[in-house]
Amino acid sequence: MHVRRIVTGFDEKGRSCVVSDGPAPRTHDFVHIPGFSNTLVWSMQDVTAPRGTPADLSVTAESLLPGPGGSGMTVVRFPPSSVFASADVAAAEAEQRQALPGLAHRFDPERPGFHTTPTVDYVIVLDGELWLELDHGPQTLLRKGDVVIQNGTSHAWHNRTSQPAVLAAVSVGTHPVSD
Repeated sequence: MHVRRIVTGFDEKGRSCVVSDGPAPRTHDFVHIPGFSNTLVWSMQDVTAPRGTPADLSVTAESLLPGPGGSGMTVVRFPPSSVFASADVAAAEAEQRQALPGLAHRFDPERPGFHTTPTVDYVIVLDGELWLELDHGPQTLLRKGDVVIQNGTSHAWHNRTSQPAVLAAVSVGTHPVSD
């Protein structure tokens, strides 16, 4: 998946300017789950307003999940759920552990796709349709333009169509959750 990332900052005279414009540097297109892609667009350790141009932590971040007070933006493309169902489970899990550090170990082995993170996530469906499943209550259909405020709850995403679906999530690190 290609995500163009434009980063603003300041020049040597303190004027606002574009400091980089190009592909987001941390994208993983999954081999063992064709059509599944994850891009960490930006990551910060502290959400306070930067003085100067902040460091780009998206490449060096040891976890896709921000720590307390940190933030990150991720774009995810979901293939149809049938692709997940036909994947080599062991190979897909190994690839997820490598490509999704800090997140992969949070997946519930008893409930495929379910995970809980120590973040508040502002999720926007950019394309397609996704179903949001929580521990309790009916599943919720989300379409392009819909927004979910994910408050650190256990959840899973399902694409029940034959077309890919894309979401963007801005995550803000809160307190740790029990593992």
